[in-house]
Amino acid sequence: MKNEQGVWITPAFPKLIYVLEEDNVRPGTPYYYLTELAAKCTAKRMVPDYISEKKMLELKVDKNGEGHCYTCMGCRSFLTPYVDENGKPKYYGRFNQGVVTINLVDVALSSGGDFEKFWDIFEDRLELCHRGLQARHNRLVGTPSDAAPILWQYGALARLKKGEKIDKLLYGGYSTISLGYAGLYECVKYMTGKSHTDPAAKPFALQVMQKMNDKCKEWKAAENMDYSLYGTPLESTTYKFAKSLQKRFGLIPGITDKNYITNSYHVHVTEQIDAFTKLKFESEFQQLSPGGAISYVEVPNMQDNLEAVMSVLQFIYDNIMYAELNTKSDYCQCCGYDGEVQIVEDDGKLVWQCPKCGNRDQNKLNVARRTCGYIGTQFWNQGRTQEIKDRVLHL
Repeated sequence: MKNEQGVWITPAFPKLIYVLEEDNVRPGTPYYYLTELAAKCTAKRMVPDYISEKKMLELKVDKNGEGHCYTCMGCRSFLTPYVDENGKPKYYGRFNQGVVTINLVDVALSSGGDFEKFWDIFEDRLELCHRGLQARHNRLVGTPSDAAPILWQYGALARLKKGEKIDKLLYGGYSTISLGYAGLYECVKYMTGKSHTDPAAKPFALQVMQKMNDKCKEWKAAENMDYSLYGTPLESTTYKFAKSLQKRFGLIPGITDKNYITNSYHVHVTEQIDAFTKLKFESEFQQLSPGGAISYVEVPNMQDNLEAVMSVLQFIYDNIMYAELNTKSDYCQCCGYDGEVQIVEDDGKLVWQCPKCGNRDQNKLNVARRTCGYIGTQFWNQGRTQEIKDRVLHL
């Protein structure tokens, strides 16, 4: 879209999703040309993001055993498959009751590295999250449809009668409720001394993910509510969690010595790993995050190498349900520079600076970066800025 100067820049919204299918993902298929256009757009503007119909049909299966392909809510939240009383799948108009996020790094540090203690503390913290989710749910119980007619009476979420309570929509799977999680990498690194990409540490990482899934199933069976595990976006909370960890446990090298913690199950942003290995590894964790997850690869300017972009898209189609490519497309309003605006340190603070003219006025810089699924253009707190600065390329 055009900025104030009439220059084309990358906008934060809309969020665009492109579904990779058998008829558009390989040369010679009828709509391959559309995927080539999508790849060209992604190389320049970071969108669209990509859903693999093939993988989604495998992972999103309803009670009748039928797979479904549909878009996410927001940047990564996926509803669970739902079939209405007429046997028809329904996604649009459904909703989520809320999220409570467990800080996995805090669980690990609280255990002091003792695995027996870890599982005990994990159990307690999950129950604390459960109580938090129940509080959100109970706040909604008894709400009359009149509280928000557009949502509950005019069809945005339902068509209830005046005075009717929304309660029936809170049970039975019509709506979801999410257990969020963050910092799997740091949790595993502290407990095992290795990254979760290490074959020796990966089984523990998968155990942690499975434990949270099992809890969601347990709560769902007991309460008839669709609890599901959700990789929290952590846009600004990454900084809040990191500062809380530093306050509680001090600076621990490789664990709490940064002003951010790693998003969901992601490979740490500083880890040297290629795009294909990263996507394949994270696909195993994405399928254990049914309430929402997204994977990404950091790439350089790919506008002159669309063949490589297409290779990544084909790999996404065959291996992972939902993924995106992150590139940089910035603009300095002072000098017209349209390359990558840099992050520099000034007296202990990270600031954005045009490498051509030195402009640091954020009102005169158009910077677009993938924050956590969404593209951000309004700049970020110090924790998220440090995380963006630390990212390495995967291609």
